[in-house]
Parts: sequence; C-alpha cells; structure tokens
Amino acid sequence: MKPRDRVLKAINGEEVDRPPVFMTLTPEAAQKMSKYLQVPYEEPLDSMLSTRISHMDLLTKMGNDCVGVAATAPTNFPTRIIDKEKKVSTNEWGMKFIDVGIYFEFFEYPLAHVTSVADIENYNWPDPMAPGRFDAAAAAIKKYGNNYAIVADLETSFFETSWYLMGMEKMLMDLAMEEEHVFALFDKVMKINTEVGKKLIEMGVDIIWAGDDFGTQRGMMISPDMWRKVFKPRIKWMFSEFRKVNPKIKIAWHSCGSIIPIIDDFAEIGLDILNPIQPLAEGMEPQFLKDNYGDKLCFFGGIDIQNLMPKGSPEEIKKEIKRRMRILGKGGGYIVAPAHNIQDDTPVENIEAFFEAVMEYGEGKRE
Repeated sequence: MKPRDRVLKAINGEEVDRPPVFMTLTPEAAQKMSKYLQVPYEEPLDSMLSTRISHMDLLTKMGNDCVGVAATAPTNFPTRIIDKEKKVSTNEWGMKFIDVGIYFEFFEYPLAHVTSVADIENYNWPDPMAPGRFDAAAAAIKKYGNNYAIVADLETSFFETSWYLMGMEKMLMDLAMEEEHVFALFDKVMKINTEVGKKLIEMGVDIIWAGDDFGTQRGMMISPDMWRKVFKPRIKWMFSEFRKVNPKIKIAWHSCGSIIPIIDDFAEIGLDILNPIQPLAEGMEPQFLKDNYGDKLCFFGGIDIQNLMPKGSPEEIKKEIKRRMRILGKGGGYIVAPAHNIQDDTPVENIEAFFEAVMEYGEGKRE
C-alpha cells in the first residue's frame, strides 16, 4: 500500500495494513540518526515550523508515511543573527531569540508594550505571499506528493504567535481584561496564517495541520467558557476558509496538554484529526479517547516523549506502541506519532524501535 493511500484511508476510518507514521525530529536527533544510518545530514529549513518540515529524506527512509511542508522565511527577510556575542537572532515578525543550546528562547517581544488597536494596525506585519515563501513547499510536494501524504503545517495559528509577539503574561492578562487590542492581534495573525494555509491547500496538500496549545499537563490553560467565546469562532472561521479552497481537505489541530472539555467542540466545527493526544496529560488515555471520540475524529500522536522514548528500553517502547496501535488504530482512525518532536535525549536505538514496532504490527506481530 502506498504511504499516501494508507494515511488517507486511516483518516477516513478504514482498516489499513498498519497505522501510518509521522515522526518529526529536532536537528540534534536528526544529526544522530543521520550518522547512525550513514546518510547525509540535511540542514533545517528557515521556518518557525522548521522541525516539522526538515529532514524529510531521512524520515521517509526510516518509514514515515507523511511529509511535512510549511511556509518558510521569505528570500528578502531570512532569520538572521543581530548580535553574535549574545547569540541573538530576529525574524520577519520582529521577534528576537537567544540561542541557549538546543533551543532558541524568546529574548524580546516586539509588541510587549502595545496598548491600543492602532498599535496593532500600525505594526510592520509579514507579507504572507512574500517571494520565496512557498519555494521549499513546492519542491517537497513535487518530490514526494505522488507517494506520501503531504501535511501542511500551520501550527501556532494565532494564539501562540500572538504571545510570541506580546509575551505570554501580558497577553493572558490583557485577554482576561478583554482588551480590544488582544482581539485585534488575534485577528491579524489569524488572517495572515489563514492566507498561508489557503495557499498551501491550493498547492495540493492532503492535510492542513493548524494548531495552538490550549492545554497544560493537568488541564486547560484557558477556561472552556473563554475558549468557546474567543477562540472557537475564530478557529471555525479558519476551517471554513480552508474548505472554500478545497471542500475535501483534511484538517488537523495540534494542542498539547489536557483539552478534554473542548474535544467535542472541535468535532462540531469540522475537525478531522486531533493531535498530539499528549499521553501523560491528565485524562488523555487512549481507550477513553477512542471510546468517546473515535467515531468523530482521527487521532494523531499519542507516543510519549517525556519518559517512554528517552528512558524506556527498545522492548518497552515496542510493547507500548503496539498497545496504543491496538486501541487507537482499531477500525482505522490513527496516525502513530510521537506527541512532539523527538528530542536529543532519545537514543537512536529507541527511535529505531519506534519504527520497528509499527512494521512488526503490520506483519501481525501484535503481542
């Protein structure tokens, strides 16, 4: 079965030979796997979603059924270092980051002092159609589109990008106070990213993968009532805009953490695929999810990267992945994936065990 067919059948709730796979790697993990498998290392692409769309040659060789694409920085405004001594970089949004090793941490929020809607309107916003924005996506679609499911990543759709611009504490405080500039910011970012998503759909992707984190390990970051008032109608609008371009587009949403109170809401507004079903978040057990939402949603993710992947033995990893595939993949409806990017603390043998578990499951070794 072609990888693309496997993915689309699984999303539609059809039985497949095995659940399809979509793993993503941090650059450090990709470097280790490239060395281990003796294949050339690919440098990450210049994108806020870099880890979701880089190293695809490596990952398809390892067994991925999906290939990630996304908008990248335009040719006229690449992400660049502005202070070598302090290791500070900036991007086209005006965000500033500091290199702390494995990750870049926010160093400065360009809208940290915003007080009015006019401040939002007068900001120098990125052009969603800037030259070079979709070159890497076009190349990947051309290279992989016949055989693999193309997943267009649009995570940090508006809530997260907004706090990247304003700072989380200020944004949450201003949101609680219902300051108008917060809603203006959400709408501006949402419209920019929706235009990006629509362009990627026009280019022929199979899945649009939007998302913002609304959960924590123990529950919702925002009350369900506030979410329904502020975020649900905006997400519904995004989904409707995507389906104006392609009524059959499959829509995934990423939200880390425990988001049980709003899963039905997502299904109601047209979501097809829920990601990442963070396994250690409160209440996100696979049997509960399959029993209560399996007739409404395809699940995508579910493999723990906090303890299992970095600390488990290959045998423990295989056993747990097979258990989750038996539950979540019953009757289709499951894309097996880590709950986030595989991190540098995960041994290469454990990454290999992940793929071996999936292939063995497909061969009938389902113990």
